[in-house]
Amino acid sequence: MPLYLIRFGYTPEEWAQTIKRPEDRREVIGPLAEAIGGSLHGLWYAFGDHDGYALAEAPDNTAIASLVLALTGGGKFRSLSTTVLLTVEETLDALGRAQAFAATLERPR
Repeated sequence: MPLYLIRFGYTPEEWAQTIKRPEDRREVIGPLAEAIGGSLHGLWYAFGDHDGYALAEAPDNTAIASLVLALTGGGKFRSLSTTVLLTVEETLDALGRAQAFAATLERPR
């Protein structure tokens, strides 16, 4: 099943609410991931451009898009982006396919 890296930034209002009532957001996001047929592998908070990162597994791009859209609609995030992660094996397969395309492109016309 594909893995997805989700980067997020909370709104100032959401940080204010979180300070007032801290909670383990894994308990919210985990069941949402399970509802789309996936799972949450982890949730981390960070300093820098993003307030945090989540690593999730989902059956396909449409499933993870539905989760991200639902989260975005809640108004808690100033930013939310998703990156599809490839395994080493998938990358090696893609490189092999790229070799075939490159050979085709290099042929004189």
